[in-house]
Amino acid sequence: MLKWLIVLVAAVFVVGLLPPRLARRLPPGRLPGDLRFRLRGREYTFPFASAIVFSLVAVLIGWLL
Repeated sequence: MLKWLIVLVAAVFVVGLLPPRLARRLPPGRLPGDLRFRLRGREYTFPFASAIVFSLVAVLIGWLL
């Protein structure tokens, strides 16, 4: 139980640090595989690839701890 709590805190910490740095290189929601389209004047975003990348990072952090 304690190990999962540590993993969760570490993942939240890393996710909090990465977006400003990643936004310069690979903005979330703009990776290949993320769907963006306009319909009736609204823009819809489905960040499938971004979700997979963030999930893989969380799993790697979990395995390393």
